Amino acid sequence: MTDDFDFTKPAPELQPHKPGGFDFTKPPAEASAPFKPANSAFYNPLVASKLFQASGKEERFNAGAQLFTEADKAKGGLFSKGSNRMYYIAEGEIALTIGGKPLDTVKKGEIVGEMALISERPRSATGTAKTEVLAYSLNSAELQSALTKSPEFALMLMSVMFDRIRFVAARLAARKVGALALAREAPTFDPLLLQQFENALSRTSITRYQGGQNIMKEGQAGMYMYVVKSGKVAIHIKDKVLEVVNPGGTFGEMALVDQSPRVASATADQYSELLTVDRASLLEAVKSQPAFAMAMLKAVVERLRQMNAQLG
Repeated sequence: MTDDFDFTKPAPELQPHKPGGFDFTKPPAEASAPFKPANSAFYNPLVASKLFQASGKEERFNAGAQLFTEADKAKGGLFSKGSNRMYYIAEGEIALTIGGKPLDTVKKGEIVGEMALISERPRSATGTAKTEVLAYSLNSAELQSALTKSPEFALMLMSVMFDRIRFVAARLAARKVGALALAREAPTFDPLLLQQFENALSRTSITRYQGGQNIMKEGQAGMYMYVVKSGKVAIHIKDKVLEVVNPGGTFGEMALVDQSPRVASATADQYSELLTVDRASLLEAVKSQPAFAMAMLKAVVERLRQMNAQLG
């Protein structure tokens, strides 16, 4: 553990009052429409500031200047200005809008643009400087390089995104009509990266489950995360199946990273072989190779996008 903020635990002033942990069935009291990172109890501006100021590009914007625009995407293989960068706001404020309508305000000490950067998808909103702004920005390559020096940022960001997933999952589970279970569009690890990940683990084991056998249960403490080596695993809350995890996909990492209770249950959909990873081994692997963290972050963003699509 580094001597920086413990990103696996909420900040002391934001500790939950509920004995069993956070009530993820309800949004934070000041949650905004996009559930920005600063609304999460796991976000710490000191960790973000350290990484961005050490490795980011300093940028200044006059009031009214746009940092990025809605639906900004690659054209002819190149990204237009600002489309492939995430920002830490050191001074000033940024207004977020969708279709010209106010959405939120990003303030000093907050980050913005992480979803588009990690997923490599178009922006969902436009960011415009409300005041003079001093920001530090990173593109994907710069972020991955920075994580070799500040790996705690990757795990903090994972915890922030897990907050979002828990919230959306609870909303889906509360629906009277069951959501359509979707297979994840892409695995967390391709075969080569999975082999590298397995080799980087200090401790690991292979567990095997027959079809219909329970792997983990909602509300349990998270002792392990799992990577599907073969077979299929259904993720469900009570009797509602939310998604199906195929080979190369991961599950159970949310409770492992931030030490919260399991938000869902998992059942083998067919005979499955799983790579079982404990918390210490995961942290060591992520710190040793930022590519693992980037792969996991991208998978979390894609999972959130799919669940949001189901929520409508």
